[in-house]
Amino acid sequence: MKFVKMHGLGNDFVFIEEKNNKDKNYADAARRLCDRHTGVGADGLIVVDDSDVADVAMRIINADGSEAEMCGNGIRCFAKYVYDTGIMQTDTFTVETGAGIMRPKIAALTDGKAELITINMGRPVLERNAIPMTGKDGTVINETLVVDGKTYKITALLLGVPHTVTYVGDLASVDVTGLGPLFEHHPDFPKKTNVNFTQVIDDKTVAVRTWERGAGATLACGTGSCSAAVASYLNGYTGRSVDVCLALGTLHIDYDENDGSVYMTGPASVSFTGEIEG
Repeated sequence: MKFVKMHGLGNDFVFIEEKNNKDKNYADAARRLCDRHTGVGADGLIVVDDSDVADVAMRIINADGSEAEMCGNGIRCFAKYVYDTGIMQTDTFTVETGAGIMRPKIAALTDGKAELITINMGRPVLERNAIPMTGKDGTVINETLVVDGKTYKITALLLGVPHTVTYVGDLASVDVTGLGPLFEHHPDFPKKTNVNFTQVIDDKTVAVRTWERGAGATLACGTGSCSAAVASYLNGYTGRSVDVCLALGTLHIDYDENDGSVYMTGPASVSFTGEIEG
């Protein structure tokens, strides 16, 4: 099986092309390929497929075998993959995902290859029941959540996948791998949640570390960065244009005042290509 290993600011994926396999179960393949000891090693497997409703289709399967609706860093890598390989020959196109149709734009090229990609991530859904989260109707902005006996203030939303944002004073001191699973599996989130530990740097900048549902602690999370930017605006910490600092670089997020959509701009890179048995 031929593959391409790619990453978006360290959030890494194994890419394969398999056409007309929308019903195929990739759980075992994802666990095998993403294993960092015996496989290629990645946070997720991404499958490039044909689409009946968009120019091309993307499936994202987490390292634990669970399938995600969307992945922000993953779709930037996906856009670079299909553009650089010639599957898409225009700088804008549509991608079918489990969270609906996404619209990438190749924002910058280097030697004819995509370097920066802007994705219209759609409008965040703030209604509690749609996230989904248990409790009374309404939004979840600066609300109290008790996790392992400790009280946190959270903002929750759906941006393709469910996200929870909680603010911290010192991001470097947060035990992401210890706290992350406790948030992910909290009973108030019937479909589990991603959690973004967020430190406000100034009114235009935040820093984020994310525990991803089904993948664990990752170096970057695109939907998480977008969610942290939206939450920071809703809580009055920042404006609508935010730089999100991650372990290996920065994503720029715009929460558009006119159409209500979230636009993410950032890099995508090829690590290596190869072939694995099976």
